[in-house]
Amino acid sequence: MPRLCRPAVSTPENVITLEETLAFAERVHGGKPQLPLALRLIRNTGVQKRHIVQPIEATLRHPGLTERNRIYELESKKRCPEVVEQALRNADVTARDIDAIIYVSCTGFSMPSLTAWLINNLGLRFDTRQIPIAQLGCAAGGAAINRAQDFCAAHPGSNVLIVSCELCSLCYQPDADDIGSLLSDGLFGDAVAAAVVRGAGGVGIELERNASYLIPNTEDWISYAVRDTGFHFQLDRRVPGTMEPLAPVLREFAKDHSWDAGNLDFYIVHAGGPRILDDLAKFLEVDRKVFRHSWATLSEYGNIASAVVLDAARRLFEEAAPAPDATGLIAGFGPGITAEMALGRWAVDTPQLID
Repeated sequence: MPRLCRPAVSTPENVITLEETLAFAERVHGGKPQLPLALRLIRNTGVQKRHIVQPIEATLRHPGLTERNRIYELESKKRCPEVVEQALRNADVTARDIDAIIYVSCTGFSMPSLTAWLINNLGLRFDTRQIPIAQLGCAAGGAAINRAQDFCAAHPGSNVLIVSCELCSLCYQPDADDIGSLLSDGLFGDAVAAAVVRGAGGVGIELERNASYLIPNTEDWISYAVRDTGFHFQLDRRVPGTMEPLAPVLREFAKDHSWDAGNLDFYIVHAGGPRILDDLAKFLEVDRKVFRHSWATLSEYGNIASAVVLDAARRLFEEAAPAPDATGLIAGFGPGITAEMALGRWAVDTPQLID
C-alpha cells in the first residue's frame, strides 16, 4: 500500500511573537470599536509566534497585487528546493524516482504551476505528472495526501511528491478591519512543506482508506474575495462550530473501516484554531492531548494552511516511533466546508526503489 514518508518543513527567518502581533494590531487599528474583541480572540488562539517571509514593516505595507505575486513566485522558488530535497532524502528516493508531483498553495498564483519549475530545476523526469491544487485552502494538505494515495493505487509502485507552499502573510490587507480579518491577521503564518508518498517500501504511515466530505451549503463560510488589491480572506463566525457536524462523519468513516475514530493511536489533524481542536476532542470523545502535534504546530507556527497536516505528521515522525501497525487518522479542513480524511497504520520495512 502507499506510504506517507517523513515530511520536511521549513519556516521563514522573520518571526513575529504574540506580543508583537497585539502591539501592531493596536497601532494599526487603534480606536476601532471591534479591536478589543479581536485582541481577546488573538490572545485565545494559543499562537505564541509565527514566521513570515518579509520583515513585519514590509508585511504591513501593501505594494499591490502585482508586486505581492512577484514576491510569492520569488520566495516559493527560493524556499521549495531545499525542502523537497530533504523530503526525498527522508523517503530514501531520488528526484528521478518521482512519478507525480502535487503542488498545493492558496496564497499566490502562477501559470504554469510551480510544478513545471520544480521539474525543470530539481531533476525530476519530464514525464512526471503534474497535479496542482489551488482552491482547497487549508484542506489541501489532506487532499494532497489522498490524491497521492489514489495515484499510487491507480499506478502501482509509483512515488508521489507533495509540496505545500503557503505564504499567508502576502495576503494581509491593511484596510480590512472586520473581526474575521483581524483574527486571521493574528492566526496565519508562512511555511513550506514537502513529503513523498511511496508506492512501495519505506517507513511511515501506510495509507489504507481516504474520503472527502462537504458540509452542505457552507461554501461562503471560508472564502476569498478577489479584488484589485488581491485575496481578501473571509471567515464566517460559524466556522469554529463545524466540528460538531464533522465528528460524526469522521466516526462513520472509521467505522466503515472497522476502526473506532475515538480509539486510535495517533491523530494528524489540521490546526485551524483552538476551538477546532477542542471541539473535535469533545465530539470524538478523546483527550485533547491526542492532538499534541497539531497544538504544537499552532503554538509555534500558527495556522500554516495546507502545510499544517504535513508539519503535524513531521512531529509524529520525530517523536518515539509508534508501534508497528499503530492506527491513525489524518484530517484536513478547509473551504467548502470540506473535510479530507485518511486512515493509516504505522509501517516499517526495507525500502525497495521502483525503476
